[in-house]
Amino acid sequence: MKAVQYREIGKGPEVVEIDTPEPGPGQIRLKVTAAGLCHSDWFLMDLPEEQYAYPLPLTLGHEGVGVVDMLGDGVEGVEIGGSYAIYGPWGCGQCHACSKGAENYCPYAAEMGIAPPGLGAPGAMAEYVIIDDKRHLIPLGDLDPVETVSLTDAGLTPYHAITAAEHKLRPGSTAVVIGVGGLGHVGVQIIRAISGAKVIALDVSDEKLELATEVGAHHTVISDENAADRVRELTGGLGADAVFDFVGMQPTLDLSRAVVAVDGYIHIVGIGGGTLATGFFSTPFGAAVRAPYWGTRSELREVLDLAREGSVGVHVERYSIDDAVEAYAKLHKGTVRGRAVVVPNEA
Repeated sequence: MKAVQYREIGKGPEVVEIDTPEPGPGQIRLKVTAAGLCHSDWFLMDLPEEQYAYPLPLTLGHEGVGVVDMLGDGVEGVEIGGSYAIYGPWGCGQCHACSKGAENYCPYAAEMGIAPPGLGAPGAMAEYVIIDDKRHLIPLGDLDPVETVSLTDAGLTPYHAITAAEHKLRPGSTAVVIGVGGLGHVGVQIIRAISGAKVIALDVSDEKLELATEVGAHHTVISDENAADRVRELTGGLGADAVFDFVGMQPTLDLSRAVVAVDGYIHIVGIGGGTLATGFFSTPFGAAVRAPYWGTRSELREVLDLAREGSVGVHVERYSIDDAVEAYAKLHKGTVRGRAVVVPNEA
């Protein structure tokens, strides 16, 4: 089968032919109908050799949906031919966090060698993918796979971050979204769907700010040296009740600190490598800084329900698996509008 793999440090992704996997006991094989590209893939591929901790070659793709085509021994309750979304942050399945469906915060996964597909385990950027357990499959129903696949990360991650600050997003409050790319443009929609907050979107790209307006931002601000003053003006000098930084670089974290209100929240969602000190004389009184990770199984169901009712959608650029390297190049350059999606089994 064809797969998109990272095979050599510093070389980027390649389209290769590998053996089609067979499911073992308790496992499920999906024929992949769509796989999403993510900046996290490039974060991984840009790591120097001394920091890279994943197996090579690695089949990419931690956003995936597909149709069940083969079951391993002992699997019940999964429909052959059924369409499913993959819940990515796999955990041990037994601890307190996993028992709540919060496998994204499993404290034992790493030491047990359990890794998400595409971020350690073979991912969905291939014609077929193996799922370790049926609990990691969420029925897709009548949702379109290509339009939906990115919600498994680009929807679930902002949803988890935003709902954790939902009590701050009362009517009359302000939420700032920094970075209106693959995750941020979905984040704007989620805030609008579940709260009465005013949304101010910031980005360095005019095109991405146009997208922010299209998906519901009340105000857009170019992210330059005047951005903090502009946000303060739009909030009557008070600042934002919640700031969601979907970039995570040092300049955006500094901007987050400059625009957050007293007793506000800063949620660092992007993995741009910046750090933010907090405490007296650093952040406003009562301000909380948090770095949420991915989301829970039940939250993925809720995100798909929002998509089903038309409250949340993803702007998608579609590619064949043969064009996946080109798609990754565009992602690296920051020229993807919304989210790039590969369709591995497209005729």
